Amino acid sequence: MGLPFLDSFSAAAGRGVWHADELGLADAQVTATGHAALDAELPGGGWPVGAMTELLQAAPEAHVWRLLLPALAQAVDTRGGPVVLVGAPYEPCGPSLAAQGLPVEALMWVKSDAAPARLWACEQALRCADVAAVVAWLPQARVAELRRLQLAAAQHEVLLFVCRPDSVAQSASPARLRIQVDRCESDSAQIELRILKRRGPPLASPVMLPARNERMSALLAAARLRRKLRLQQLGTAPVGEAAATATVVRIDAWKGGPNALDRIAVVA
Repeated sequence: MGLPFLDSFSAAAGRGVWHADELGLADAQVTATGHAALDAELPGGGWPVGAMTELLQAAPEAHVWRLLLPALAQAVDTRGGPVVLVGAPYEPCGPSLAAQGLPVEALMWVKSDAAPARLWACEQALRCADVAAVVAWLPQARVAELRRLQLAAAQHEVLLFVCRPDSVAQSASPARLRIQVDRCESDSAQIELRILKRRGPPLASPVMLPARNERMSALLAAARLRRKLRLQQLGTAPVGEAAATATVVRIDAWKGGPNALDRIAVVA
């Protein structure tokens, strides 16, 4: 004969148990990534706040802005503080970022080639109450150092993204979420996101995202069209080829400022 209190205890415990074959619920606040396909595969439906997200890449600048811009812009709007970039490999293109929702005045770029200095700057930024998010390039960071950053992010509930080389994919990491970012070999207009670590089952196939947003695609298409028109005027391009693309480009539909039109590439 079953005991009623044991049956009640089992039912209550079952509701609070996370099963490894299920996508776990977020145990903290999350921020939507701005990419519906990715949100659907993340616990809670977004980037974890107060935890480390590790981005693994073959090249340090590859697709970081395309992936993070929506969440960074939202964090700035919510907290009102800056996004701190620690060790960014290239100078961010301010007009282009501003055109996509991240104001230039909301960026703080900490430049240093020394690993200890980058770690120190990252930890200090995480402990600052005014900071909205931290994006750090830490290719040489050790596990103990990453764990210290993870604790600092948790204490102050800050978005933390750490970019590291994909060669460390098999190494241990305290990151709550690990994603390998790469270009799609079969389609250059897509990027592949392989979720290596999350609270849930392994992801069998990568999440695919457009490599460029609609505004950037329109700018690049406009640039191609201008080049073809110039070649046509010089008598080196077929008329039909230029005319065929003219109907699909509307430069006036892009609402960036005049300066941003001159800087069509987002570099970071």
